[in-house]
Amino acid sequence: MPRSQEYAEMAKIMEDLAQEQPGFLGLESTRAEIGITVCYWESLESMAKWKEHTQHITAQTKGREDWRHQYSVRICKVEREYHFFKE
Repeated sequence: MPRSQEYAEMAKIMEDLAQEQPGFLGLESTRAEIGITVCYWESLESMAKWKEHTQHITAQTKGREDWRHQYSVRICKVEREYHFFKE
């Protein structure tokens, strides 16, 4: 199986698993130009539990060993959100 297909399959598994976790609020992801996934959690505690989830740790380890040379994690608090759409 090509690495990109294997990565995509693991990413889907992690997205589905994250949605089952207590405190999960939502997820946005794109693999287009830079590849980014943003997960929203109701608290730092629910986020920490996801970080410590066994399957998530396994996926992160595989990512470091097989798919990624580097990555960044940002923990941010969303204070407000605005949208504008022009038709």
